[in-house]
Amino acid sequence: MINLTLKQFRYFEALARHGHFGRAAETCSISQPALSMQIKEMEEMLGTELFERGSRQVRLTNFGEDLALRVRSILRAVDELEDLARASQDQFAGRLRIGVIPTIAPYLLPTIIGNLTRMNADLDIHVRETVTPKLLEELAEGRLDTAIVALPVSEPSLTEVALFSEDFVLVRPGEDEGKPVPSRESLREMRLLLLEEGHCFRDQALSFCNIHSALPRELLDGSSLTTLVQMVGAGIGVTLIPEMAVAVETRSAHVSVARFHGLQPSRRIGMIWRKTSPLAKQLLQISEVVRQSAESLRDQHQNSLHATAQLPV
Repeated sequence: MINLTLKQFRYFEALARHGHFGRAAETCSISQPALSMQIKEMEEMLGTELFERGSRQVRLTNFGEDLALRVRSILRAVDELEDLARASQDQFAGRLRIGVIPTIAPYLLPTIIGNLTRMNADLDIHVRETVTPKLLEELAEGRLDTAIVALPVSEPSLTEVALFSEDFVLVRPGEDEGKPVPSRESLREMRLLLLEEGHCFRDQALSFCNIHSALPRELLDGSSLTTLVQMVGAGIGVTLIPEMAVAVETRSAHVSVARFHGLQPSRRIGMIWRKTSPLAKQLLQISEVVRQSAESLRDQHQNSLHATAQLPV
């Protein structure tokens, strides 16, 4: 009889995901030798190797790949049992694994976490910040409970709850303050700074500028909104950023911010989770906290802009 344990399954899944003993051990909060010993014990009990071990990376054998599919299914089922137990309680407590895209996380997360903690001090919030494709993958694999993303994601297996919309603004060098705001067609002829491939915000900006098959004269990529705004401040080009990022990203850069005339570029933000999640009722309540947090942040930003406008010259 093979007596594999859930702990061994979690170690195996972490190593299969990371392909590296050191990173897998760090994820599991154990030492690398301890992880290696557990994997070796699994291989001995199963009578076959699960990984091909290289000098820098390990990869699954054919049997290991088959086992990984079944192990992930088992771990998802176990996690759902835990979720069922939590869902039966009057108050949502315990672990909440929430994913957030990078163009939201730095600006909205502090308010969200503060409000959730005040609502329930027993929540153990784990945050994962990465691009939408990775969040969808981790939701499907049961490694996240929910995610805050730009909608729509159009995944049949996921529930989407729209929370709020926000406009994009144009960020130009400080010397451009007061100049006419270029049309979206004109942006195609300018040096446009955008986030690198993989960010949905990049795709939204390109769509607004109607840039598809025809590329602009100069298109430069950055890894974060902070990088883009600092590059604008250095006179390298112009960029678009979401309104919620303005207060944080422009305070240390010599830039000017302007709204477009007519059609405003915007995005719709919402929360998503698996339709099969036992925590659906609780996640719907949390989505309302996220919506209220966004409203609070927007009000603070508007009040700050109003106060600045009233300062004597």
